[in-house]
Amino acid sequence: MTDDDPEGDPKGFDPRPPHARPADPTGRVPPGQRITEKFPVLTAGTPRITPQAEWTLTVDGLVDEPYTLDWTGFHALPQREFTVDIHCVTRWSKLDTVWHGVALDTLFERAGVRDGADYMQAHADGDYASNLTLRDVAGGRAFVATRFGGKPLTEEHGGPARLVVPGLYFWKSAKWLRRLTLSEWDIKGFWERLGYHNHGDPWKQQRYRGLDDTTATTTRSDGLAKRIREARLAKG
Repeated sequence: MTDDDPEGDPKGFDPRPPHARPADPTGRVPPGQRITEKFPVLTAGTPRITPQAEWTLTVDGLVDEPYTLDWTGFHALPQREFTVDIHCVTRWSKLDTVWHGVALDTLFERAGVRDGADYMQAHADGDYASNLTLRDVAGGRAFVATRFGGKPLTEEHGGPARLVVPGLYFWKSAKWLRRLTLSEWDIKGFWERLGYHNHGDPWKQQRYRGLDDTTATTTRSDGLAKRIREARLAKG
């Protein structure tokens, strides 16, 4: 459940292939990306999305005190505004996006993270999941958002609540978030099982498994697209 846009003409679009484009002078756009002012959308099918009145968020796994919050309980936690750049694996970047929500550090502090909890699985509606290391989401590096651009987060962008991990490609930022599970094990998520890179660092161009740079081949891309289509069909 990534946010992508294979269509349109983003502002500043450069038709040259990624390896032929000049380096970004601001230092804010990873290699091979292009800036857009849009907020593109593409998902691997839209599940039945839990309405806000029924929404809950659970934090469990390798923690001292697992808990579940409803909408009211979540909003009783300290809230703040986050301004971040986001980068999609399909090569678009959107700068200075403004979100409102709760830092994962706040959620972790309430649960009490146990020794050995090096990984996190973010679970969402539709049996979707993404896997992350704890170091990529702790220390102010990730948050759960319920508002975007000063407005409630829409369903197409992951509302009522989504994970946002701006330091990684945006497929890691699970939409329609329902559970955060801390673990000693790195359990691959939806896209990772289909061939996406396990980590997803945009500055290292970690797009697909085993391909950390711009030398991805057509054969590899075609094979990945086929597996994604088969997975969508299997999900009905």
